[in-house]
Amino acid sequence: MAAIYLIRHAQASFGARDYDKLSELGEQQATRLRQTLAEVQPHLVMSGSMHRHQQTASLAGFTAEVDPGYDEFDHQEVIVAHKPAYKRHAVMVADLAKGARPKQAFQEMFTAATQRWMDGGDGYTETFQAFCDRSEAAVRRTGERLGKGETALVFTSGGPIAAVVSRLLSGGDGLWAKLNPVTINTAITKVVSGRGGLTVVSYNEHVHLGADLLTYR
Repeated sequence: MAAIYLIRHAQASFGARDYDKLSELGEQQATRLRQTLAEVQPHLVMSGSMHRHQQTASLAGFTAEVDPGYDEFDHQEVIVAHKPAYKRHAVMVADLAKGARPKQAFQEMFTAATQRWMDGGDGYTETFQAFCDRSEAAVRRTGERLGKGETALVFTSGGPIAAVVSRLLSGGDGLWAKLNPVTINTAITKVVSGRGGLTVVSYNEHVHLGADLLTYR
């Protein structure tokens, strides 16, 4: 069977105006990932079009072919649809900073925002259903390009990985809300492709990370 390794990007710059680049810790995570993947000789390396995807791939020692199907959903749009005042990043940061635990406040707000998106609310360029459809389609495209015994590395985000795993494990999108928040930066999910189609054989492996490098956001 062929194997597809779905790799979540290293830690991006959470809280910064430009989220789509790796933090210093993220660069360390990607370097550690490089050590883990040093002996892997993939037949195909893919990534989404986001800078954090390609930066992770590069620091891990690979040049990736871009497939936008592996892009993360537009989290800013999802937030603004839930709280229009947060269209200005500075307003969101200032508002969440009022509490004693701003990261927890963000997570609670973001959970509510993604739930609205999942429930089919308005104000989105891409619906939740469409997002899950394109994530699954991207993995299937990759699988179709692999021969028996070949391997693909895919550098992507937690959202697409959770969408794919949810569908392959349950046949639907119901697991996404539980899987997405716990996807670890640079964690590896293995999907095999054979006569029976695609099968998840491991999810969110992160043994290569020590406690000092483990992050969820």
